[in-house]
Amino acid sequence: KEVKLNEVLAKYQNDKGSLIPILQGAQEIYGYLPEHVLKHISKAIKMPVAKVYGVATFYAQFRLTPIGRNVISMCLGTACHVRGGAKVLEAIEKEAKVKDGQTSEDGRFTLEIVNCIGACGLAPVISINSHVHGKLVPEQIPEILAQYK
Repeated sequence: KEVKLNEVLAKYQNDKGSLIPILQGAQEIYGYLPEHVLKHISKAIKMPVAKVYGVATFYAQFRLTPIGRNVISMCLGTACHVRGGAKVLEAIEKEAKVKDGQTSEDGRFTLEIVNCIGACGLAPVISINSHVHGKLVPEQIPEILAQYK
């Protein structure tokens, strides 16, 4: 993985505004941005680690902890909220034993709340690993989650 990271760093070595694409590349390689990777990037591009960390924590696209094998995106946009999204979220939290922005202890699920999935006609909606499940009621959640090991 470090060889691939060094390839990303080499690709952007002469580009001053390259921190975000470097972080994106690193996250693609590691799945998240571990502390040792942030330090390595800092040293390689001669930027204080605090600034690298600041950018990584500012943008929601970057993760500082490992993600689960299955990423649940729970929509709480207007249509999903009005049609019972909060109850579906409660069922997910209970069944998967995970809260927003966290990964379950067993590494099976990561939960993220999003503002829109783009399937308002199917509200309330979740997406698991880009597979959309719509017109949900809380009672469906155990069966749906059981499909994802």
